[in-house]
Amino acid sequence: QVQLVESGGGLVQAGGSLRLSCAASGRTFSRYAMGWFRQAPGKEREFVAGMSLSAGNTYYVDSVKGRFTISRDNAKNTVYLQMNSLKPEDTAVYYCASATDMGWVPTRRNQYDYWGQGTQVTVSS
Repeated sequence: QVQLVESGGGLVQAGGSLRLSCAASGRTFSRYAMGWFRQAPGKEREFVAGMSLSAGNTYYVDSVKGRFTISRDNAKNTVYLQMNSLKPEDTAVYYCASATDMGWVPTRRNQYDYWGQGTQVTVSS
């Protein structure tokens, strides 16, 4: 069993920054891939960013490239999502998820088998 706990969400003005954290337990951290998804009201949950922890490679959806950065701290079993230059359209509940690490970054929701509870990010204009 894997437990994922997100934190760091909140309300920020457009152009501002937030850093989300996802603390993982119950699984060897370096053996799985981690992803961040988001879901806005009335919309499907979408992939935002991910990292293969064994290979170290990352992948981002086009809408956040250059603004968001995913990183990890192995000592803390924690993955972060640094979000800069936030826009109102980034408003959503953000979820972290873990998947079996195959050496690349999974981008589909059904490739992930454990999920956190989500953290709300609201960007005001």
